[in-house]
Amino acid sequence: MSISPPTRHKPTSAPGLLELAYDRLTGIPRGHFIGGRSLVDPSAAAVPVTNPATGDRLCGIPAGDAAAVDEAVCTARAAAGHWRRTPPSERAGTLLRVADLIDENAELFAQVESLNVGKPLVISREEIGLAADAFRFMAGACRAVQAPAAGEYVAGHLSVVRREPIGVVGAITPWNYPLMMASWKIAPALAAGNSVVLKPSELTPLTTLLFAELSADVLPAGVLNVILGAGPVVGEAITRHPGIGMVSLTGSVPSGQAVARGAAGTLKRVHLELGGKAPVIVYPDSDLGEVAETVRVAGFWNAGQECGSATRVLCHHEVAHELVANLVAAASTIIVGGPEQGEDVEMGPLISARHREKVDRMVRNAERDGAQVVLGGAQAHRTGFYYPPTIITNVGRRTEIATEEIFGPVVTVETFSAEAESVEMANDVQYGLAASVWTNDTRRALRVSDALDFGTVWVNSHLTLASEMPWGGFGLSGYGRDMSTYALDDYTRTKHVTLGTRGSGERQGKGGEYDN
Repeated sequence: MSISPPTRHKPTSAPGLLELAYDRLTGIPRGHFIGGRSLVDPSAAAVPVTNPATGDRLCGIPAGDAAAVDEAVCTARAAAGHWRRTPPSERAGTLLRVADLIDENAELFAQVESLNVGKPLVISREEIGLAADAFRFMAGACRAVQAPAAGEYVAGHLSVVRREPIGVVGAITPWNYPLMMASWKIAPALAAGNSVVLKPSELTPLTTLLFAELSADVLPAGVLNVILGAGPVVGEAITRHPGIGMVSLTGSVPSGQAVARGAAGTLKRVHLELGGKAPVIVYPDSDLGEVAETVRVAGFWNAGQECGSATRVLCHHEVAHELVANLVAAASTIIVGGPEQGEDVEMGPLISARHREKVDRMVRNAERDGAQVVLGGAQAHRTGFYYPPTIITNVGRRTEIATEEIFGPVVTVETFSAEAESVEMANDVQYGLAASVWTNDTRRALRVSDALDFGTVWVNSHLTLASEMPWGGFGLSGYGRDMSTYALDDYTRTKHVTLGTRGSGERQGKGGEYDN
């Protein structure tokens, strides 16, 4: 995933842009998915699912409970026994067929994602490609799992390290990238030989349900199960269930803390990818035009609802005025609208009215703290949950807007005078997910990237991801890694097996080297 300006299309009229999604919407099963089939739930319409671009109700889904989770776990445990014994080459073949299935239905997935999340089609289409790539990468990775070489590390004893699946993995996915985040968890879990019980966000469950339905013809029944409902109920049941060996969550810091507390009772493994407050450190020798164009995309991608978003610009005071002018000019050209308004739309609405209120409240608080809004900063008077691209300057250090994740289309600008100060400012947050450094000085780039406390550091780039490279953070951004072989490691456990290589007589000093 290399973030670049979306490909420009000729404006397309609204009718027909989401035709596949609307046609399929009534056919997507709305119940829990257990044992390879969708189940009818008495509370089938209890939780409303909304189109953020219009505020209209799309459908309703069940409000799952602990009993539904227990049924899914029992089914997953039964399926795990066969799946873990399936040779890696066969598991890889299955994952490759899943990737093909995603590609074959890519436009349908993209349209449903755009309808449910409100994001432009150009963004959804890229995410669907990344979801397919996650399965392809893990298909290859599971055939090349590494372990220490077998050998006699103690005389007369052969040591072998086995890489084993954990068992049942509980996965909890967020609303901002529903199918892509689900793929980042399902693919390594299945590649390692585990089965999965997954809870999608109750706000955006539709592509996950569609994926479960379509993959039922490819995946063995019970290997993937989906339980719908709210985090405090379904998520908590997954976290505490003794039949689940690991919980993997992508979400907010409070959600991660709740999962860690709940998992402590059974001491299950926990994998957390949480929030971020990515600094964009701009030195005087950088290409300010390139910085502005990158922030235009990476700061407002997915309406800023991105944990690695280029949300916090730290700029050397000598070039701050010029950079702010470039940022305002670039962000002013962003085309905002719903996915049905044309394929040239670049930024959609926020996920909900509640989230929009939170973003606006943080902007208002920033103004009270002395910051200046130089672009945007006011709720849009239109149908849907829109907030305009916003740029804020004169931001005070350690203020709320400088330190807390806003998760919206808001970019702040702070200034520094020296390299050491820029590093101190960048690290002066509790998050440690991602950062970028902008300079043409290679030595400075190496010094600063080494000093930054973030799991990913880009140089002269931002929000560039690859399936081969790990994604995850430090501090309040969590622990564990998505993507890469490091993710596959997270979803396996090691077992050391020692074999005595000498007979009892030999151990007592009897017999020769080749005696039976």
